[in-house]
Amino acid sequence: MSKGSNAPVPTTALRVELGWRSGPGVPDADASALLLVGGKVRSDADFVFYNQPAHSSGAVRHEGKRDAGGRVTDTLVVDLARVEPAIETVVLAASTDGGAFGRVPDLYIEVRDAAQGTVVARFDSAGATVETAFVLGEFYRRQGVWKFRAVGQGYGSGLEGLATDFGITVDEPQHAAAPAPTTPRTPPVPPQSPPPPPPMVPAFPVTVPPPVHQGPPSAPPAPPVAPVRLTKVTLTKAAPSVSLSKQGGTSGALRVNLNWEVRKQFSGWGSKRGRAMALHNDLDLDLCALFELADGRKGVVQALGNSFGALHQPPYIHLDGDDRTGAVASGENLTVNLDHRSDFRRILVFVTIYEGARSFADLHATVTLQPQYGAPIDFSLDECTVPSTVCALALITNHGGDLVVQREARYLVPDRGVSPQRTVDYAYGWGMNWTPGRK
Repeated sequence: MSKGSNAPVPTTALRVELGWRSGPGVPDADASALLLVGGKVRSDADFVFYNQPAHSSGAVRHEGKRDAGGRVTDTLVVDLARVEPAIETVVLAASTDGGAFGRVPDLYIEVRDAAQGTVVARFDSAGATVETAFVLGEFYRRQGVWKFRAVGQGYGSGLEGLATDFGITVDEPQHAAAPAPTTPRTPPVPPQSPPPPPPMVPAFPVTVPPPVHQGPPSAPPAPPVAPVRLTKVTLTKAAPSVSLSKQGGTSGALRVNLNWEVRKQFSGWGSKRGRAMALHNDLDLDLCALFELADGRKGVVQALGNSFGALHQPPYIHLDGDDRTGAVASGENLTVNLDHRSDFRRILVFVTIYEGARSFADLHATVTLQPQYGAPIDFSLDECTVPSTVCALALITNHGGDLVVQREARYLVPDRGVSPQRTVDYAYGWGMNWTPGRK
């Protein structure tokens, strides 16, 4: 499609793929969507992006990235049948981190029928220079019919400028200068307010006079709406670790999420072009965590053997459940209680295949660590090229009270007769005894 042209689209679920070619010095890019009424969002909840990955209506969902042989894609799923009647436009945008779009080669946006896999529309963006955000396309409704328009409007003020232009309230610190492409993303720690003084309790009985009637009570003020935070940290091979304290993640809950998509192959270990697009629905992955506490106690949190852990007593780690879909909105989730961070010596988060596949080949997965206070930390798993049934995801270690997250993304191959759990134990020197178990 050429810039400004439009095409009709089906009102079924659509996969919107933002793609580009990676390489040395190429900035990272992120897809986002805004649901508009009269050219503006109704509230910050109408903004879907990496920190707010699903709209409350279920109409738009951010699925995340994958890197396949130097081609990087970031995907949104848009179900036009679920878009609320008041919404007139769904804007499809892209933003960069670490440079301008002039350094992002082969940028495109492609719309596919999610069920059939057929291409509905595609727009290849060309001629970018200093822009750090783009509205690449939009779905718009005219007389009950949805269409896609290729837009190609650039912004020099990044995702923040694009978001505020559509009515989003952004809570972002002012940056003196854009970081160099090789600088790891480390957002500044937001200022901490001093804790309020404890309430004073009188040491003697107090008689409270009856209230004076002054008419009907007024309605309580509406709670303030928290502005959207755009900061995030993406761990890579070049920058694999980050301090939780430096991100403001020193208390509250830390949620670790794994979501995935698996594609079948026609046969063998052929080329990617020869792989079928059908989803592998019977795959069961288990998110697990080995832990070692400061007092020397060790253990595992996993669905196998119903070892779901506990959040408010040792080990202060809890597995939410056992999910088989890999969906972004659910997936597998572990929660770590950072209020007890001094009780941790180290935590190894890993994933095993319980059933449905013999290796992680063709697994496209994203790991997100979301502190209750602080910027989210995410990374993608590399493509698996070995017959692995267990993958070490992240190692969290205590350094003088500061928890440091290290990206592992390490596929392990168990020896014959050795369980995935024992394999990851051996690889990281946990030194535990293992017995067979079932869900």
